[in-house]
Amino acid sequence: MAQRISIGFQASPPLATRVSDDELAKLQNALGGEGWHDVEAEDGSIRLNLEHVLWLRVEKDEQRVGFGIGS
Repeated sequence: MAQRISIGFQASPPLATRVSDDELAKLQNALGGEGWHDVEAEDGSIRLNLEHVLWLRVEKDEQRVGFGIGS
């Protein structure tokens, strides 16, 4: 299953993408480390300098049917 994530950096806007559960687990384990980390996202490869990653947000996918947001 793909997870929607956003990655925050020190001096640039956040990066939003979708990754597999395995890629998310690899990224979470690498955070706090040093050097470079490769992430395989649905739309391509991302190479991150871990020293510049400030935060990671994993968004919940809600099932929606129809148009608009229900209450």
